[in-house]
Amino acid sequence: MISLAKFSPRNFDWLLFFSALLLCTLGLAAIYSVELSRGPATGYVRKQLIALGIGMFGLFFASLMQTSFFRTLSKPLYLLSLILLLLVLVLGSTIRGTRGWFVLGGFSFQPVELAKAALILILAYSISNFGRRFERPLYFFGTLAITLAGIALTMLQPDLGSAVLLGMIWFSMMLLTGARRILIISFVSIMILFSVFSWFFLLHDYQKERVLTFVNPARDPLGAGYNTTQAIIAVGSGQLFGKGLGFGSQSQLRFLPEAQTDFVFSVIGEELGFAGVLVMLILFSVLIWRLVLLASNSDDDFASVVVSGVTVLIASQLFINVGANLGLLPVTGVTLPFVSYGGSSLIINLVLVGVAESMVVRRY
Repeated sequence: MISLAKFSPRNFDWLLFFSALLLCTLGLAAIYSVELSRGPATGYVRKQLIALGIGMFGLFFASLMQTSFFRTLSKPLYLLSLILLLLVLVLGSTIRGTRGWFVLGGFSFQPVELAKAALILILAYSISNFGRRFERPLYFFGTLAITLAGIALTMLQPDLGSAVLLGMIWFSMMLLTGARRILIISFVSIMILFSVFSWFFLLHDYQKERVLTFVNPARDPLGAGYNTTQAIIAVGSGQLFGKGLGFGSQSQLRFLPEAQTDFVFSVIGEELGFAGVLVMLILFSVLIWRLVLLASNSDDDFASVVVSGVTVLIASQLFINVGANLGLLPVTGVTLPFVSYGGSSLIINLVLVGVAESMVVRRY
């Protein structure tokens, strides 16, 4: 599993690593600013630092593993993630309307974050085993069944944002591997019909309000539209260089709810301005660029699909979170990778970077 003889620091993608590390640092600065107004009793920075330490250990440990280790791990990890998603519905704690956390000793763990990583690995395992016969219906529907199991358990929490991300990982894999076009078109058509059905029979009232508020935030500025309105005000008020770390009126005076998680982008926009947002987006661009290069340069199908899945996951979270903060997309609870407060998300994202690194620093 671990072969230090094949490990070379020269092959380690340091641009990928430092872009992730700097994003974590930027996130810590924003979280520290939020903690100034909430009080040190919240422990946001302390818990995030602990998660960062664990995540960094996981990153380097994963980078030392051989690709075959992750192939072997894919099945038991996927099964474990489904078991945890099932158990959290019974034993989990409810936070912000979602029963999706295990809480112990002041620390929480969100199993759906593990499920995202597990889905990437099991899809890569399945795809690599099909021998590039991606036109077969069994390939399309088999991988879809694997994905739907996690989506169904996630929707029961309910966690719409994470369920969407799981679906986006699978759908992107179908597009990238060239699944039959007729199957993709049929699936999209069915999803449109399912969305209409969900609106009337499945979605909760607060989820409908998020969609309606996205279309017109002014329809309920003190209710469902409050978060989006305050986020837009915060970003706009930052102007070029921001108001200074710890001096944002929207975040410091608590007008901006969940400033440390869903709306940390707005905190950065208000306190560090366009310049701070630009630096953050450049770091994300470098990180995604390096991942794309790793995926395209890999000569192994499993490794290429794994890195592609990591790229899709990070890029999707970035797109959805920033879009929600700017009022361009509905608020679905998707956090900003590496930047938002949340130990589970931070640890898993850093480990996934380590997995991507392992695909380039060593071969079979």
